[in-house]
Amino acid sequence: MDRQTARVRRSPRLVLASASPRRAELLRAAGIDFDVLPADVDESVQPGETPEQHVRRLADVKAQTAAARAVGRPILAADTVVVLDGAILGKPENDEDARRMLRRLSGRAHQVMTGVCLVSGASPSGPPGAPAVVRPPTDVAVTTVELAALTDAEIDWYVASGETADKAGAYAIQGLASRFIVGIDGSYSNVVGLPVDLVYRMCREAGLLVS
Repeated sequence: MDRQTARVRRSPRLVLASASPRRAELLRAAGIDFDVLPADVDESVQPGETPEQHVRRLADVKAQTAAARAVGRPILAADTVVVLDGAILGKPENDEDARRMLRRLSGRAHQVMTGVCLVSGASPSGPPGAPAVVRPPTDVAVTTVELAALTDAEIDWYVASGETADKAGAYAIQGLASRFIVGIDGSYSNVVGLPVDLVYRMCREAGLLVS
């Protein structure tokens, strides 16, 4: 066993700073062990903030919030948004808002952006409880998704299913909405809520993951 392998296997268990069951399922499916420590932060878009700046900032804030409660543990945080024509489509406020979003997305391509932040824990050269450090920096995955042209009946059916609630852009690609997806360019898991390939690479680069 080389030193790098030994160091990776002694790494503290990863902490997922999210209550999202979809992110947890994606990590489990990839064989990545973790504990859950949700970070409750204000997710409002700041004036003049671009979608990319927004997901980078929130991923970083979530990671630092969780790191303050789990000192010395590696923290993984993420934030995902749906973007159409440069505007963020958040979670629908109600069924009518969901219908409005789906009409906008109908027959068009849009982007799904996820900011991913990895706080690797206390500084290796510092004392216990030293400030957390981020390595590598927060990164962003972008996937382009195209929806079929939806009829009003299809939109009404989908909204009535209840799947649009609490979903950015009012749809879940891994659920009933899969029948409406006609094209995807990029990471599928990113659209679900976490770009697992990016997470794995970031963990490997930080020496935090058992392969």
